[in-house]
Amino acid sequence: QVQLVESGGGLVQAGGSLRLSCAASGRTFSNYNMGWFRQAPGMEREFVAAITWNAGGTYYADSVKGRFTISRDNAKNTVYLQMNSLKPEDTAVYYCAAAMKYRSFRGTIRETYDYWGQGTQVTVSS
Repeated sequence: QVQLVESGGGLVQAGGSLRLSCAASGRTFSNYNMGWFRQAPGMEREFVAAITWNAGGTYYADSVKGRFTISRDNAKNTVYLQMNSLKPEDTAVYYCAAAMKYRSFRGTIRETYDYWGQGTQVTVSS
């Protein structure tokens, strides 16, 4: 079992920045590919970004490409999402998720992931 705890959300003005963190515990963090998803009210949970277990590959939704950066620190069991140039449409609950690295990694697909955090709210005001 892997426990994931997100932090770093909050209220920010459009154009501002936030850095989300997701701390993992319970299993060897480097055995997992990691992803960030988000869910706005009344909407489906959507893919934001993903990173492979060794940070050898990163993937982004078109809507955040060039503005968001995913990274990880395996020594700290933490994955990050740096969000710059935030827009009101980025407002959502952001979730991190973990997928065992031994399976083929389809990082944009929710069903790929084995474990999820509880989420952190990001609100961007116009």
